Amino acid sequence: MSSHNLTQASLRADRLPRRKRVNLLMEILAWLAAAIAVGILGVVVWTVAQRGAAALNLDLLTKTPVQFSLTPVRQGLANAFVGSIIIVGLATLMALPIGILVAIYLNEYARPKVRSTVSLALDVLNGIPAIVIGIFVFGLLVVGHGQSGFAGAFALACLMLPLVARSTMEVLALVPNSLREASLALGVARWRTTLSIVLPQTIGGIVTGTTLAIARVAGETAPLLFTSSIVGTQIHTDVHHALQTIPVAIFELSDSPDPQDHARAWAAALVLLLFILFASLGARWLATRGSRRASAAR
Repeated sequence: MSSHNLTQASLRADRLPRRKRVNLLMEILAWLAAAIAVGILGVVVWTVAQRGAAALNLDLLTKTPVQFSLTPVRQGLANAFVGSIIIVGLATLMALPIGILVAIYLNEYARPKVRSTVSLALDVLNGIPAIVIGIFVFGLLVVGHGQSGFAGAFALACLMLPLVARSTMEVLALVPNSLREASLALGVARWRTTLSIVLPQTIGGIVTGTTLAIARVAGETAPLLFTSSIVGTQIHTDVHHALQTIPVAIFELSDSPDPQDHARAWAAALVLLLFILFASLGARWLATRGSRRASAAR
């Protein structure tokens, strides 16, 4: 062994304790960052659960609010829960097929330049603040027509679209090219290959992205303030009229001077938080299952 090699080996040996110390320090910082993130989530969940558990009962889900009453009455937010289900469901019906078709086109058919341009547009759309989307939909659909559940659903669909499209693109990219090549080699048309071979491999990922998108828009308040917030206290299902939603109800109740309204707001926030938590856990489970299937296919 030459003297140069001996010198290099000696230098590496001298640096080894320092590298171990730096590695240990970075591991500690990573664990600390993870603990802080989990701790913040725990504090939020505990605070909402502590303040909202007392008012969480069947009346909250089955009864409607009462605006004026001389005697105490049992109230709930049934109209908000029904309105949220309708608006979020309609938004999903709008965003899901368009997002999947956009992802299929970009991943399977588009040229690289078109793919990069549209992907950038989706990323920009995903970064636009929700209140800006609300103002846009307000000027597009509400001015001259009035607020409606359809306008609220369209605003939420604009927020969901880039999430669904980008998540679908990611799972489409995980499908092995060998499957496409084998199908095309057998003379199967490209569209048929995409429909029968590629898409079935990505169902879990598409459901995961859709679930995360639903969990995200279910708590949005700003777009709905512009599009579907002038409502009554009764349960309505007509999307041509404004529908009450849980985020807007929480916003309105938190601004009330009545402590009982505050309690109902915390209870509604707890229900919304539990929905988001379970939706996120379900999406995580579906993502894990989808990755296992993709690995097995390879």
